Amino acid sequence: MKIQEHTMSEYTYYLVEKKPPVAWVYLNRPEKKNAMNPPAWWEAPSVFEELDKDDDIRVIILAGKGPAFSTGIDLVEMAGEIKELADPNQKGGIKRSLLQKIYKMQETMTCIEKCRKPVIAAVHGYCVGAGLDMITACDIRLCSSDAQFTLREAAVGFVADVGVLQRITYIVGQGISRELAYTAKYIDAKRAKEVLLVNEVFDDQEALMKGALEMATEIAENSPLAVQASKDVLNYGIGKTVDDQLKYVASISANIIPSDDLFEAFTAFAEKRKPKFPGK
Repeated sequence: MKIQEHTMSEYTYYLVEKKPPVAWVYLNRPEKKNAMNPPAWWEAPSVFEELDKDDDIRVIILAGKGPAFSTGIDLVEMAGEIKELADPNQKGGIKRSLLQKIYKMQETMTCIEKCRKPVIAAVHGYCVGAGLDMITACDIRLCSSDAQFTLREAAVGFVADVGVLQRITYIVGQGISRELAYTAKYIDAKRAKEVLLVNEVFDDQEALMKGALEMATEIAENSPLAVQASKDVLNYGIGKTVDDQLKYVASISANIIPSDDLFEAFTAFAEKRKPKFPGK
């Protein structure tokens, strides 16, 4: 694996810091507790496409700058972007335009799921509404003990429509999902761990970031071909029968075998050392 120097890309909303083999993607509007304004929604696909294509990056950590992960959608700024919401003449053309904008907003979250690289969400402070949408599109969720989560849309007159209702049931199950959606209540880090929304709770933000990096490093040391194929297979399997999933994984397995990674695993085993996977 080629090691390159640390690089940083600053978007309007996101800050991308590449420290191969790990990339950090920060929600970077700390003065507004990372409330998601138009750039937050429209830039995400470019961010994750860039990281998807970078072979030096094997794992991504998604985190927030400032006092919170995200307080959710910036309703004031997004109202100017989605004028259809306030149009008194809600006729077919207006509805069609609104529908297209919702589809585009859904891609803000879906691009994380589509990214071949595993994405670890590291949550501290508030994770509200769209913030929860975002982390449910990630592969793994970790948090600090001060984290607060809420599926907030019902409290402000919306149905959550950019992915959380479709994804969270596979994480916490139907009963908890419905409780969160209908009550719009906050749950703390301890409860989030109990219902499996997060894998692990850390004492504070510093420990959280250290723990996220340790997990990312552990993943990055494995064969990227195998890790990315596993994400592909797991994503495909949602909503499919076991038989469909078995046929798909057989195809994926046949496609990646043999590989330089596999030969390196054999060689390392024979030489009684840790493998160094080239990702080829």
